[in-house]
Amino acid sequence: MKLYDYFRSSAAYRVRIALNLKGIAVSRAHVHLVRGMQHDADYRARNPHGLVPALELDDGRVITQSLAIIEYLDETHPAPPLLPATPEDRARVRGIALAIAADIHPIDNLRVLQHLEATFAADAAARATWYAHWIALGFDALERDLAGDARTGRFCHGDAPTLADCFVVPQVANAHRARLDMARWPTLARIDAACQTVPAFTDAAPARQPDAE
Repeated sequence: MKLYDYFRSSAAYRVRIALNLKGIAVSRAHVHLVRGMQHDADYRARNPHGLVPALELDDGRVITQSLAIIEYLDETHPAPPLLPATPEDRARVRGIALAIAADIHPIDNLRVLQHLEATFAADAAARATWYAHWIALGFDALERDLAGDARTGRFCHGDAPTLADCFVVPQVANAHRARLDMARWPTLARIDAACQTVPAFTDAAPARQPDAE
């Protein structure tokens, strides 16, 4: 399998974590988003959405979207599981992941920030304010959810990493980049700290990738 990713993409970061947790080795192709490589015809032929990550299977088929890729990996490589045993608990873990994947991340994506600049003349300060606002809004809700549920353990759900943690850690990294004080969200900060003791998470960090700048 081949993973098309970019070191700073939080969506690709999620998949790298999942691959590491599963112990799956893949080849890598780096798609530099800032340089516009996602618009190259060769990449668009593989992924018409022009986003990362994309996972190319051995037979040439391509899976897009981080959530779909991670669930594919979980189904094809079931150990260790990234989703809990019961439907209710699986729904909870997916809900945490989707709060980031559907509510926070799309609004703060690079192409959105570029559109704000190109169409609405948003300067760097305005873009930074926008970026931080949506992370904070989402984290306020996630903090309440996690702190108020007895199923939250050392990690988002219990005492082993799940799909939810694959999504939380990259978004916390984005919060640090936005210079947000994680003391406002102590449960999220505690979970992130627990994840940072697991090599599968630290090895997936942007700064440790071959294409890091």
